[in-house]
Amino acid sequence: MTKLSFLGRTSLLVGFFFGLDKALAFVRSVLVARQFRLSMELDAFNVANNLPDLLFALISGGALAMAFIPILSETLTLHGRAAAWNLFSRLANLGFLATASAALLVALFAEQIVRAQFGIAPGFGSAQQALVAELMRLNLIATLIFSLSGLVMAGLQSNQHFLLPALAPALYNLGQIVGVLVFSPAEPYVIGGFALPALGLGVHGLVYGVILGASLHLLIQVPGLIKYQFRWTPSLDIYNPAMLAVLRMVGPRLLTMLGIQLMFIARDNFASRLDQVGAVSALTYGWMMMQVPETLIGTALAVTLLPTLSEMAARQDWGAFCAVIEKALRVLIALTLPAAAVIAAALHPLVRAVFGFDAAGSSLLTWTTRVFLLTLTGYAVQELMARAFYARKQPWFPFFGVVVRMILYISVGALAVTYFRSVGAPVIAAAELSLTVEAALLCFWLARRLPKRLYLWPAAWKGLLAALFGGGLTYALALYLPGGAIVTALFGLAGGGLLALVMVWREARLLLRL
Repeated sequence: MTKLSFLGRTSLLVGFFFGLDKALAFVRSVLVARQFRLSMELDAFNVANNLPDLLFALISGGALAMAFIPILSETLTLHGRAAAWNLFSRLANLGFLATASAALLVALFAEQIVRAQFGIAPGFGSAQQALVAELMRLNLIATLIFSLSGLVMAGLQSNQHFLLPALAPALYNLGQIVGVLVFSPAEPYVIGGFALPALGLGVHGLVYGVILGASLHLLIQVPGLIKYQFRWTPSLDIYNPAMLAVLRMVGPRLLTMLGIQLMFIARDNFASRLDQVGAVSALTYGWMMMQVPETLIGTALAVTLLPTLSEMAARQDWGAFCAVIEKALRVLIALTLPAAAVIAAALHPLVRAVFGFDAAGSSLLTWTTRVFLLTLTGYAVQELMARAFYARKQPWFPFFGVVVRMILYISVGALAVTYFRSVGAPVIAAAELSLTVEAALLCFWLARRLPKRLYLWPAAWKGLLAALFGGGLTYALALYLPGGAIVTALFGLAGGGLLALVMVWREARLLLRL
């Protein structure tokens, strides 16, 4: 019982700092949007992030880290901290060398990667493609830093330490905000009567902000390494039994992350073919806004649960494993369904006020975000289900799920740019509904391997009803209350969100009893 209550408290703590991170990310995005607008330059910056992000996700941040936590948790439990840090060192050494080698190849062939028909941005003009290649090379510096920082997060989480890893993304966004306010502008920002220095680096300054943020992301976690007596081992030794266990997990995880990142690249590839200025940025910002509630609810809970689920799986305590999964799924379903509806109902005036786009740009971003919000529940469930399979050391199931998702995603995206080009970015966002199909498949496959049936329908029905009534009340208040559009939208969010929370309170409070 003490262990489960610790999970509830930790989930709330991680959710709070993830919320801080998302608030800073939102501020950073608004500052960038107001400085660069929906422009070709901003589209180039957003596209240039894709391949460096893919390298990070494949080599350290995604593939190694997710496969690493279950093995490291088991090593800590059975052999102690010294053996765990020895394993960590070997994996960090391997991850950094692999990242550096891949980054060198990307830097050498950046232009070809951007311009190829199935590359990152074949639909851009030659000047914009050259800018993408230049920004992408610069971004690889941050990728090298993240190749270590991502694994440090996994190492601290395996030690059941979540505070510094949860703070690290907020520091990353602070670094990027410095890039927007100091590195990029030609004219100084004035804050509280104090004029900030302005380096005038333009869109390149945004990338220097990314590099600064990545450095802060790593440095904030160093005290955690000291606290848990980290000792670096200058060795690879891939024949170590624990290393072999991690590498056996990494293969399918790497393929899974490759599929996920290829869909991000495909998204921008499709968007570049729409001949719609701002399509890439609308998809980037729409995805980011959907990620706010998803991260606060889905990612925070899934990240917190992975080490504990790994320990339960190592002990083969499948009864406790099943109980935690069921409670977590009920929380996720009951909270994310109404959250999507309430946010979608109040979104438009807030987008226009915050981002400062014209009417057409605001409408494009609003509808793109609303389509992404349809995937919110599926995304949150997928995060938990994938981690449940990794805790069980069954990494092929998430891979099979991503294969199905990728086939559906590419098919819908290709149809969109062929037959529905006039709709623009929202129709490409609709391809993300394939994620909900993946989540349903993972949930079905896991349920068949648990000792008892998962009881989820009450949470689903309550969530749907809360979405209907909460979203309806939000829209009505935003539309009919007297006052400005922003004020009525905020009242709508508060009123609709409160009604929805009351309707799903029985499921929501399970979070406190995990």
